[in-house]
This record gives sequence, C-alpha cells and structure tokens, in this order.
Amino acid sequence: MIGKTMMVGAALAAAGAAHADVFVLNYEGAGVQHTTATFTTVGVETFDTRTSGSTFTTDFGTGGAIAATYSHVELSNANQYGGAGGAGKYAVAFGSTPYTLKFTTDRTLFPHGVNYFGYWLSALDSGNQVTFYKNGTKVGAVSPSDVRARIGNNRNYFGNPNVPFKGQNAGEPYAFINFYDRTGSFDEVRFREEPARGGYESDNHTVGFYTATGGTPEPATWAMFLTGFGMVGIGLRRRLVTSREA
Repeated sequence: MIGKTMMVGAALAAAGAAHADVFVLNYEGAGVQHTTATFTTVGVETFDTRTSGSTFTTDFGTGGAIAATYSHVELSNANQYGGAGGAGKYAVAFGSTPYTLKFTTDRTLFPHGVNYFGYWLSALDSGNQVTFYKNGTKVGAVSPSDVRARIGNNRNYFGNPNVPFKGQNAGEPYAFINFYDRTGSFDEVRFREEPARGGYESDNHTVGFYTATGGTPEPATWAMFLTGFGMVGIGLRRRLVTSREA
C-alpha cells in the first residue's frame, strides 16, 4: 500500500526564524470519536459538566498532571452538528475571535510538556481554523482545506454518525483528528471560524505526551513543516515524498 508524506513550508514574515516544529496530522477511522494513539500521560475534556459560554479550568481527568484554562468557549447541547456519541455538550467557535485553551501544566509533574492534541471534529466547513502556540509564538496551524484534502470524497466520513442524528448534515465530514508535534511541544490552542460559514464544532478534546501515533495509516498521515516565527500561511510545498507502508 502506498502512503504519502507531504512536507509543507510556511511563508516567513521575517528572516532568522528561531524555531520550527514538525507536526504530523492524521485521523481515525470513520465513526471513531476517540484517539487510538498511546501515551505516557493522556486526558480528555468532554464538556458535559460545563456551563455554556464559560471560562473554566480543567485537568482533563489526569489528576493534575496536565491542566489548562479555556477562555470564552461557547458550548452547545448535542445536535446534528456535534456532540460525541450523540449526547452531552460540545465546544463551538463562531466568528474570527478565537476561544483558547492555555496549558498551565506544572512542569515538575509533567516536564516534557504537551505534544499531542486530538478532538472529534464534526460538521467540517471552510471556516474551521485551528492554531498552536508556544510562549506566544505560533508553531503550527491547520486549515479546513488541509483536512478535507486527505478525507477527500470518502463518503464514510460524511454526515453525523450518531443516533439520534445519524445521517443528518450529509454534506460535511465528521472525523477524529490527531495532531502530533514531532519536534517540540505547545502551550496554547486557538479555535476560530474564519471566514464565517457556520461554527467550528469539536468534542472530546484529548491532550497528552504520546509514545506512538494512532489513526488511519493511509492515506491520512502526512507531516507539515511549520515555522514557529512569523507564520502567515502553509501554502509553500517543499517536497512530496511517497513511501511504502506494510
């Protein structure tokens, strides 16, 4: 089976970039709403006990090993657009002003930092934007076109897979997305909807320090070389490598 790995360079706003992170992005099988990666430490925020429109702190169920603060996140009850398992609540961003989660992890408890973030992305539209930061510097970003390019027209991913909304919103993909920072870590994630086409719906936010990647091995996995200084896009293709997988 042939798999493809794409290295994509980001345009620089200034010379002398001091940091570059390599992110691997893949997705799980159709209908899967959690990661299949393995970790030394991992936790999940489901939002089900949170108040809509809230700012709150969470340890993702890790007992304090990983902690973060969500700011100005809007929550909705499960509907055709989101809600893992067809129940509970999910997070959504409307408009270009992002909601953020900033990690406040105690490095004495978790010295390596966070190098994995995953979530169930539902009802993907052309405005869904997510960016990663470390110490205020952007180290990675993924656009909806990046995700859509890999899912393609695989109809198994289109439409809500959950009862009681099964089959609704059949024109948009639903998939669990994994982000692995291969060369560093990050301390902030921002979600926004730009341009406004609806909302950026997500659930089961999963964080950790990974030991092995999960997800669909082909054709979903590719690497993106993203500069962490003055990043303004991911439009420059550096090289395309094809490799044979077992």
